[in-house]
Amino acid sequence: MKQPDGLQGENGIGPSSEAFRAPEGGGINARPLTLPPNTTLAKFGEYIARVADIVGQENVTVISSDAELQHDDYLDPSKAHDMFHITPKEYFVSSAVVAPRNVPDVQGIIRLCNEFEIPIWPFSIGRNVGYGGSAPRVPGSIGLDMGRNMGKVLEVNTEGAFAVVEPGVTFMDLHNYLVERNLRDQLWIDTPDLGGGSIIGNTIERGVGYTPYGDHWMMHCGMEVVLPDGTLWRSGMGGLPNPKANPKDPPHEQPWNETFGLFNYGFGPYNDGIFTQASLGIVVKMGLWLMVNPGGYQSYMITFSKDKDLHQILEIIRPLRVSMVLQNVPTLRHILLDAAVMGNKKDYSSSDKPLTDEELDAIAAKLNIGRWNFYGAVYGPKPVRDVLLSVIKQSFLQVPGSKYYEPNDMPDNLVLQVRDGTLQGIPTTTELNWVSWLPNGAHLFFSPISKVSGDDGVAQYELSRKRCEEAGLDFIGTFVVGMREMHHIVCIVFNRKDPESRRKAHWVITTLIADAAERGWGEYRTHLAVMDQIANTYSFNDNAQMRLNEKIKNALDPKGIISPGKNGVWPKQYNAEDYKVPMH
Repeated sequence: MKQPDGLQGENGIGPSSEAFRAPEGGGINARPLTLPPNTTLAKFGEYIARVADIVGQENVTVISSDAELQHDDYLDPSKAHDMFHITPKEYFVSSAVVAPRNVPDVQGIIRLCNEFEIPIWPFSIGRNVGYGGSAPRVPGSIGLDMGRNMGKVLEVNTEGAFAVVEPGVTFMDLHNYLVERNLRDQLWIDTPDLGGGSIIGNTIERGVGYTPYGDHWMMHCGMEVVLPDGTLWRSGMGGLPNPKANPKDPPHEQPWNETFGLFNYGFGPYNDGIFTQASLGIVVKMGLWLMVNPGGYQSYMITFSKDKDLHQILEIIRPLRVSMVLQNVPTLRHILLDAAVMGNKKDYSSSDKPLTDEELDAIAAKLNIGRWNFYGAVYGPKPVRDVLLSVIKQSFLQVPGSKYYEPNDMPDNLVLQVRDGTLQGIPTTTELNWVSWLPNGAHLFFSPISKVSGDDGVAQYELSRKRCEEAGLDFIGTFVVGMREMHHIVCIVFNRKDPESRRKAHWVITTLIADAAERGWGEYRTHLAVMDQIANTYSFNDNAQMRLNEKIKNALDPKGIISPGKNGVWPKQYNAEDYKVPMH
């Protein structure tokens, strides 16, 4: 599936000098920086004209110049490339971005892509920062901007405590919806660190938040999906028609069954999971459970003064989390994650080298925080909260030098004040501050999964910090504790305008992936540039997992139209070797 000869520019990425002529009858008269695979300029022009007929020309943008690759801010995200790129900026770039207005538009686009055999890369908002943003794995794919026009909250069911949303609904949008309708005193959402991302996008990438509803995929219920042949499918109880529906109405206009957002499984095989981190369909609606206002809430921070406390802290966390004394998704944050929210590196040091333990201790003293900082909350009526907090304090304060704080104790601690909101489902964008640790800051996430144990946590921390410092980068990270496991989120911060800094970041993540696999740790989510590498680490029994994924992909999407290469799953028409990612 390499580009046909003569269609690339001198750098192997851009268009040739052949003049683009839009076919008669419409189209956008522009040449893309990167063509879709096996697509001539004339074929591309015909496709653009046809897709404009479906969605309207105002909803089609051909990515024809570097000016369209200048969006690099979370609040003004790119729709065509990775804002936090570690490869050359021009590599992971869409040929055009198309924004459907409704479900029939999505179906029409899918069918058109099958006709032209042109791949599409769906995204919701474009804020999948640290993992590739809106950029496609296959250069030249059509970016499908699901969030631009499809951003409605379709239902909030107060009795059932669930909502149904479209792809463009962000965590902030749904929170504001509840506030504006005086529903916040009844229902809370769960939000990740940054509230500007799509609820659907985050959920199907298996993202997490921090209230008791922090596992977003666990809390989804009911999906409406456009399959690779254009068929509309509803999951679970959505497969049962609503008796009030008019069967003569188009399927997308028929109301969903009243139990759509209440019971996930329905009858027969449970298929929802194949649409997470996958390339088997386009999610156009999703139900999610909302948290009933618990009737009381108290957040807190516990600081730990020594780096070596990590082992003991994690051993304390495990039994408390498994027994649900720790009700929510707690986090144990390295000092530099908190320090980077409150300032950049130059605020603390004039050195360009990784900070030493002595310098980290000085930062801890300056900010009155620990080398490790634990954030959690308790929920429920005051007697319940008091009992839970007494156990939590008794358990953690046995660590020498540890200190307990509530938000009122530290009104000037920006991180504690922000976490106080996050832990009760109030979204913000403040946490993005830590990306500015370095000039022109960008980041990659390295996210291995392990047991909740002191041995595993210390081993992951020492290994990750060692690799970061070998590359001349500071270790910044956090442990996020789920029901039975631990996400170790390593924030690899680099200068995106410095090729050497990008190279270092790329080296760190590829090296850590190999290091982790040798120790039995696998990543749960990753950046475009290393999807193939991580997929290859899940190699049990001659890559049985991948072979099953490929069989399903080729059966449901025989022309390989949707997101080829996503998370290492390549359709039969593609050779992954043709899409090896350049290091810098």
